[in-house]
Amino acid sequence: MIVEDEFLVAMLLEDLLAEMGHCVVACVAHVDEAINVAEQADIDFAILDINLDGVNSFPVAEVLRRRSIPFVFATGYGTEGLAGEFCNELALQKPYEPRDLERAIAVACARVSG
Repeated sequence: MIVEDEFLVAMLLEDLLAEMGHCVVACVAHVDEAINVAEQADIDFAILDINLDGVNSFPVAEVLRRRSIPFVFATGYGTEGLAGEFCNELALQKPYEPRDLERAIAVACARVSG
């Protein structure tokens, strides 16, 4: 699942994930829609932009955490953009390299399954 409000960034990320062998089940740009997808969809992991048109995606992360679905924040703020209970989560600094994304996904999945 991709949660990203910049259309071109979302498209590039979707292509990158497909090249890595992943199937994107949802690509959403708004927090309310992302929460609905996170609550109902069969998701293996998610990549969340923190700032979605001025609204943070932490409520989406809460749903994913409750369902034990690994996630990675992707943000221009890096770890500085993380707050409160999410300060120890993984965050990719935009722009990031494909190998960094691949590594972050692996680490996030290992955290949840380990």
